[in-house]
Amino acid sequence: MNARLDHRNPLVFDTHELGRRPGALQRLTRTVDAPRDLGIQGVVGVPEGTPVELELRLESVMEGVLVTGTARARAEGECVRCLEPLQLDVEADFQELFSYPDADDRGRVIAEPGDDAEDDEDRFHLEDGLFDLEPVLRDAVVLALPMQPVCQEDCPGLCSECGEQLADDPDHHHDAVDIRWAALQGLAGTMSDGEKDEMSGDATRSARVDEKQEK
Repeated sequence: MNARLDHRNPLVFDTHELGRRPGALQRLTRTVDAPRDLGIQGVVGVPEGTPVELELRLESVMEGVLVTGTARARAEGECVRCLEPLQLDVEADFQELFSYPDADDRGRVIAEPGDDAEDDEDRFHLEDGLFDLEPVLRDAVVLALPMQPVCQEDCPGLCSECGEQLADDPDHHHDAVDIRWAALQGLAGTMSDGEKDEMSGDATRSARVDEKQEK
C-alpha cells in the first residue's frame, strides 16, 4: 500500500518505531504552525501560522495506535459584548485511535479491508505507518474554544442607544424622555433663538389678554 500522506507535513507522524507490539509507547513534543481556519470561523480561532505546541503519547494497541495528546496555542477573536479584539490561550485535549488498515474492531487481521464503507468513515487509519493529526486537532480546538468569547467576564458591552463603550464611562446613561413631549422637544431644537423669543412674547401677551378678560 502506497502512503498518501507526506511525512514532511509537520502534522503527519510516523509510528514505525512502535512496531505492532501492543504496549509499546512513545512520547513526542512538537511545535507546529497552525493550519488554515483552525477555530470557529468568524468568531474566534488560532490564526494561520501561529505556533501550536503539541504533547503526544503514542501507544501501540491490538487495533492500531492510540494517540493521546494536548495542544496549546493563542487564539484571537472579537468580544461579543463590546466588539473589541481579544486574545485568549486555548488548551485542547484529545484522544483518537488510528487503526491498522488490515485489522477489524478486535484487532484481528481481515482479508479485504475497506469493505464496510460506513465503518471506514467513522475511523482514522494508519497509512504505511503514518497518521495525519490535523482533523483530530481541528475537532479538539473547536470544542475547546468559547462560542461567545468575551474580553472579560464582567464586560458591560456597548450602550444600546448610542453604541458608547460602557467600560470607558461607568456613569454613562441617557435621560428618559416622555414620548408625549418628544415631538415638542424636536421642534424646539430646530427653531432659531429669534423664533423662540417671538413665541415666548406671544404667549405672554396672550396671558395678559386672558387676565383682562377675566377681570
